[in-house]
Amino acid sequence: MTLPQTPSFRLDGKRALVTGGSRGIGLGCAVALAEAGAHVVVAARGVDALHAAVDEMTSAELSAEALPLDVTDLDSVKAAIASCGSLDVLCNSAGLARHSKAVETAPEDFDAVMEINVKAAYFLAQQAAISMQGRGGSIIQISSQMGYVGGQDRAVYCATKHAIEGMNKAMAIEFGPDNIRVNSICPTFIRTPLTEATFNDPEKRAWIDSKIKLPRVGLVEDIMGAAVYLASDASAMVTGSSIMIDGGWTAG
Repeated sequence: MTLPQTPSFRLDGKRALVTGGSRGIGLGCAVALAEAGAHVVVAARGVDALHAAVDEMTSAELSAEALPLDVTDLDSVKAAIASCGSLDVLCNSAGLARHSKAVETAPEDFDAVMEINVKAAYFLAQQAAISMQGRGGSIIQISSQMGYVGGQDRAVYCATKHAIEGMNKAMAIEFGPDNIRVNSICPTFIRTPLTEATFNDPEKRAWIDSKIKLPRVGLVEDIMGAAVYLASDASAMVTGSSIMIDGGWTAG
């Protein structure tokens, strides 16, 4: 009998682009992919935070480079992905949230969130797929549990994440023959500097704690393994899917 072999989770020789990669979940994904052996192009709009993150990664002997990028500038997106050469992995963590009651949503806030969370995500995936044609690859969108449920004061944000989930499924069908996989990671509330205001609000914290079935909230480290899995050959038969990292929020 010949025993089956576990597919490799390693990413040696792979090139990955991580957008929104200078902090929070994006930085966690960038570090995880680099630790697995990939050369990671870390892209973000804030230049100072970007270079600080990449400097810390390279000091830790991880293979990384900085790419200042505004993902809403579609010409720059196209040029950036072309500059990455043989791109094997796209992990898009660029995103925006402007929460308000639906009856109070301003058109400019709606447009801003849609532009980054949906339009930019769509064309990043488009250009990544063009780069990966003939070789295959993995496209990972950082979505949210809010792509499957609703949330208070989050009508616009929920709409964008539901859009990502539908977009991914359609792209998975279209890109599948080129061995390009398209998946998402759907976190719950993750403790980062950007979410501290939410966690420090007693009413919102009580709502979060009532929804998460595990006895704690999420950490950036909870996302990192899923990023490596979806980028690697360990998930070679996974496309059009979502990994829920929500502590049981969407279980009911």
